[in-house]
Amino acid sequence: IAGNGDRVAIHFEGEPGDTRDLTYNDLLAEVSKAANTFTDLGLVAGDRVAIYMPMIPEAIVTMLACARLGLTHSVVFAGFSASALRSRIDDAEAKLVVTVDGQWRRGQAAPLKPAVDEAVDGAESVKHVLVVKRTGIDVDTTAGRDLWWHETVDKASDTHQAQPFDSEHPLFILYTSGTTGKPKGIIHTSGGYLTQASYTHHNVFDHKAGQDVYWCTADIGWVTGHSYIVYGPLSNGVTQVVYEGTPNSPDEHRHFQIIEKYRVSIYYTAPTLVRTFMKWGRDIPDAHDLSSIRLLGSVGEPINPEAWKWFREVIGGNTAPIVDTWWQTETGAIMISPLPGITATKPGSAMAPLPGISAKIVDDDANELGAGGSGYLVLDKPWPAMLRGIWG
Repeated sequence: IAGNGDRVAIHFEGEPGDTRDLTYNDLLAEVSKAANTFTDLGLVAGDRVAIYMPMIPEAIVTMLACARLGLTHSVVFAGFSASALRSRIDDAEAKLVVTVDGQWRRGQAAPLKPAVDEAVDGAESVKHVLVVKRTGIDVDTTAGRDLWWHETVDKASDTHQAQPFDSEHPLFILYTSGTTGKPKGIIHTSGGYLTQASYTHHNVFDHKAGQDVYWCTADIGWVTGHSYIVYGPLSNGVTQVVYEGTPNSPDEHRHFQIIEKYRVSIYYTAPTLVRTFMKWGRDIPDAHDLSSIRLLGSVGEPINPEAWKWFREVIGGNTAPIVDTWWQTETGAIMISPLPGITATKPGSAMAPLPGISAKIVDDDANELGAGGSGYLVLDKPWPAMLRGIWG
């Protein structure tokens, strides 16, 4: 908390238009309640918890409660099928699954709990399914296994003593498609991962706690959501927007209304979305006051120069620097990126490795190439947030 208890940590914007502000005091209380509930369910450090939830505060609370107890979380994107969820539950031998009754998608309540029921049917490791009532739709419950969040977590004590763990204790497993075969469970540990997530969030985004309003549009089902919604930003005392829905619900103005409403100053998104905005036309963002934005970020894929220029001009008012960040699930945190106000930028380029990161371009025979050469990007020295292995 560090004296920031009354600062807003999360401005939550639900797709139907419901909103919640959670301060750091609120977040600590909610995480403590969840941690006490998980302990009451018999979970101990080293156990695995599967999280299958949309972008709601309870998803972030669940991740942080796991970290507090030394439980290794495995977040599964809520758009994945029951069979994809099952394979990840089985691989990690998760004892608890945390989910919702349903999620809001384009104005409709889409059931999520039935997919969990299908996924855990016969899954020997799963002892309990904890369900947040998000939409209020009717769902089946299995006595002795299923529990409602509002009947357990909400009623738990809001005081909890955080537990210390070794810096190499497994913080989370995140499944990545890889290039061959079934998804691989990438393992990240506590100390090095948190250090680099925090350091890169602070420096790459020039984040000023108590002044900036930050919005990363990723989903917690992906590594970007882990590193740049949950762990990096919150370790730096961020005030951030968390939005549940799609960018065009109820219409194409939604993202820009949110930027205007919360006076978002740092906006981190994917080139795919920027290109979608371009297709919709600049009259949509031009209808909103986006003058609060002082820094833009790009993640997930290379951004083409046309999209980069449009992003800066239309969303960034031709003044906001763009940090084009290169990294991946395996690296845990940003590796190559401009530093705003320090690095000269070039449309479509991630520029140079961050301080402490060693990267080279090599040919097929691992010979280092000179300037202008095209080859394979290799990281030839270790870094704090590097994966520690593959689960199982």
